[in-house]
Amino acid sequence: MAVLHDISTIALWEIRGKTGLLDRRIILPSIVLIIFLIIVSALTSQSGLHLNDGLYKIGVSNLQTGLIFSGDPRFNVEIVPDPIPYAKNGYYDLAISDNQVYASDTLRGHAAVNTLLKVYERYKNNYYSAEPDLFSAYPLWIDIQYVPSPVDFAATQSGEAIRPRYSSRDIAPRGPVQQVTPPVSQIGRDIARLRQGLAQSPGTDSPLNRYRSTLGAGATELNYITPSQFSPPLPFDTIILIFVFIFPLYFISQFFMMTMMDERIGRRGEPLLSTPVSPSAIVIGKAIPYFCLMLICTIAIIAVLQDPLAVLFPLIPVMLFFLSTALLIGISARSFKELSFLSIFFSTIATSYLFFPSIFANVHVVSMISPVTLVVLTLEKSAYSLNDYLFSTSLFYLAALVIGLICIRNYREEQLFSQKKLFQKIISFLSVLIAKDHPWLSLSFVTMLFIPLVFMIQLFILVLFFNLPMPISLVLILIAAAFTEEVTKSLGLCAFKASSTSQLSFRSIILASFAIALGFLIGEKLLLFVTLSQITESVFGSVIFTSLGSLIYPFFLHFGCTMIVALAIRKNGKFRYEIGILIATIVHCAYNAILIRGWLT
Repeated sequence: MAVLHDISTIALWEIRGKTGLLDRRIILPSIVLIIFLIIVSALTSQSGLHLNDGLYKIGVSNLQTGLIFSGDPRFNVEIVPDPIPYAKNGYYDLAISDNQVYASDTLRGHAAVNTLLKVYERYKNNYYSAEPDLFSAYPLWIDIQYVPSPVDFAATQSGEAIRPRYSSRDIAPRGPVQQVTPPVSQIGRDIARLRQGLAQSPGTDSPLNRYRSTLGAGATELNYITPSQFSPPLPFDTIILIFVFIFPLYFISQFFMMTMMDERIGRRGEPLLSTPVSPSAIVIGKAIPYFCLMLICTIAIIAVLQDPLAVLFPLIPVMLFFLSTALLIGISARSFKELSFLSIFFSTIATSYLFFPSIFANVHVVSMISPVTLVVLTLEKSAYSLNDYLFSTSLFYLAALVIGLICIRNYREEQLFSQKKLFQKIISFLSVLIAKDHPWLSLSFVTMLFIPLVFMIQLFILVLFFNLPMPISLVLILIAAAFTEEVTKSLGLCAFKASSTSQLSFRSIILASFAIALGFLIGEKLLLFVTLSQITESVFGSVIFTSLGSLIYPFFLHFGCTMIVALAIRKNGKFRYEIGILIATIVHCAYNAILIRGWLT
């Protein structure tokens, strides 16, 4: 109960402190900005946006042609008897004379051609849609019924080739010809609704129209479409909508990061460290208001967009991961300049990890490594299982827990106010976790903590490279995955060296390599068995997560590669660490290549 009281007290202090800061610095400018935005929004809603008005200058030879394009504000239309010579001189971006179209040989002229095609397509759709007999204007209508087709991610396992089931000689018809009843010519749909649906064809080139069906603004249910409206069912519109959920979470985590950095730079957090409150209570108490703010923002967005509340559950591990990473950056950056660099780098990587896999939602199992895919499925009213939820979110939960634990153990004065470089500070953070009484056991534990982070990096590598042509994709995945593992194992080794007061002896190298290899092996096997069985069944996953059922070979691999790096850094020297990582990566890649070829099985 005392811990809960401390956490609630710290959380209330954090809220009051930030409220007072807002009263002094932000409230008045915010009110002025909100009033300005309301005025601008009102004016825009009345007159619209006119940034592209008169963008292209077009000359036409007759009035009827000019009327087609004069309705688009991007075109400044002039009627002249022979506009083509003027376009050749660059006076017009486009010239239309009778049935000829000429564009000036400029970037603006080429862009004007694309715009002209879209406007003309919209004109044709409007013209055809106004015909009394709609089915004569559009004789072909398509009824699309999407059938789930599970993609076998293990199709290329063990180098199996994917070939068509039948050869060209099997195409000839066989057996008697059966009479088939032709379909009914009338599709049984309201003509007015069909006309309204045709207005949303590809000829409507406003960017907002692409997302109206998702945002719920003027959506029209259209069971039948024309061929020009057909497009693959990729969830781009839903993914764009997910930015509405993710960006507030990221910005709130930035506020948390800035708070931690501001307390360190101004040393306002120093009195709090002298109180009889544990670091865990301080960190959790400071993070709770921001986590609650994330929940409130997400629930508010769900209510406004009238989405199901189930959207919230895949986003909770993302919130925790953002907060833990913001805490780590906030207590490790030496200046606001370094803080900006680290936060931008993290936002780029995190956004890529969240959104790249979701592009393949409903297409490829690799999409399930991102919680955003679960949000896509929820918005599309598609079901997912508990195993899918654990598969997509477990690494985020574990990574947030690991990063938070490291930050809590290092939330003390000598770590918060040190001015070490980033790599040295990370090593210093990890060295705190190595106990003096049980160095080998704690070294194995520290190595096990790295596993969720390693798997996240390797899965991100898988997303980046799996769509490249083989065997280039396999080679790049093999090299990047091996490099990631060796760098991660070396961090524990460097932390052990930093915590040791004496030079590394050969006995210490052997014991440390053994402890790291054992911890890495146990951690990766447990996490692979629980969460990543789908990925490991593929040829791509076998490159990263080799020999799931084997124990002895991976142990000797981790032991040998760690010893290579340990021997390289045993004595301080220029580029010794880099050379050790390079040699260990080469050995690791050779092992994976041998294992994939089946020489060890």
